[in-house]
Amino acid sequence: MAVVHHAGACVALCLLAASAGVHAQESGERPVTAELGGRIHWDFAQFDNDSRGIANPDDTEVRRLWLDVSGKFYGWGYKIEGDFAGLQDDFTGDSVEAKDVYVTRDFKAGKLTIGQFKQYFTLDDRISSNYGAFMERSMFASSVAPLYRLGAAWITAGEDYTVGGSVYSLESIDVWQVKGRAFGARGTWAPRHDDGDTLHLGLSLARESYDHPGRDGANGLRIAPRPAGHLSDNSRATLVNFNRGLDTDVDKYSLEFGFARGPWYLQSEVSGANFDDGSQRGEIRSAYGLIGWFITGETTPYDSKSGRFGRVKPTRSSGAWQLAARYDTIRGKQHLNGAADFSDVSMEQTSIGVNWHLRSNLRFMLDWIESRNRDRLADVTLDRTRAVTGRFQYDF
Repeated sequence: MAVVHHAGACVALCLLAASAGVHAQESGERPVTAELGGRIHWDFAQFDNDSRGIANPDDTEVRRLWLDVSGKFYGWGYKIEGDFAGLQDDFTGDSVEAKDVYVTRDFKAGKLTIGQFKQYFTLDDRISSNYGAFMERSMFASSVAPLYRLGAAWITAGEDYTVGGSVYSLESIDVWQVKGRAFGARGTWAPRHDDGDTLHLGLSLARESYDHPGRDGANGLRIAPRPAGHLSDNSRATLVNFNRGLDTDVDKYSLEFGFARGPWYLQSEVSGANFDDGSQRGEIRSAYGLIGWFITGETTPYDSKSGRFGRVKPTRSSGAWQLAARYDTIRGKQHLNGAADFSDVSMEQTSIGVNWHLRSNLRFMLDWIESRNRDRLADVTLDRTRAVTGRFQYDF
């Protein structure tokens, strides 16, 4: 019921903000402004499954169908954003998911954000899904990074650096069953950030304290990435699982590297997370490396004020073509205090991608993926899956 209420409130706020913005523009005054935005990502996947476990079925989905209103309200900025993709399966208010729902205020020293927003953590997760070289982010960013959470954040930026931090609840507007509190920070430094010549270095940190996961209605804390794309649910493997109802602390980190020179683009991160509920411990270690090349000569732009890479603009009417390759690995271990590991599972993924940027806001993507999951204790392969995935995307 709470989700229905928030969905209705989201739509109502969008309409009110839009009508207020129109009135302000018509009257010549602009204390209140509104701008409509959104994105649609339509995906497909075809799988070559092995004989282990349940096969992933070939499928299509509207991965993202976002609509937002953003603007100014008497000196404050605001954004109200919802994802309506869930309506393809269940046409009710329960299927609308809130994304960014916040207000901001600019000061000389930085920017304050209050509400629900994506936390400052990892380079891969900070890059918009409209701009990434692959359809899916790294397995660590997709399954471990703190996503949209309720809280307050501050970020300050200089000519070549950013420093940001936040305090946040582990709840979101939709997922209220996760209880706890957290804080995080991210710093970036770009000693070179000219067009066509960028070097990015960064560090992300987070400390999260979960209240009794798996008990009293709270969700369990389970990390199980999808190794062969968003539709590869049957290839998931559990890396760590804390669901015994004990308060659990999680420390997360990520070391960031990004480089762009001419048509070449490199991106890599080394990341990890440590879990402790007082009776058992778990750890996740992950790394990926990505290389991209624009055949048509474009370069990947960089935003030094937010410490992330941005939108590519084709230089010719036929669009921009990019080739990309990525190797991604993640491993999880878990053990009772004073005992040997009872779980040690690894996942690895190799991806090759082709992207056609027909316009700066219109893109077609095609990824080939090979993934493998292994039980390191038993020294056996749990799953090996190949996939061809594609996307049509448009944003405004």
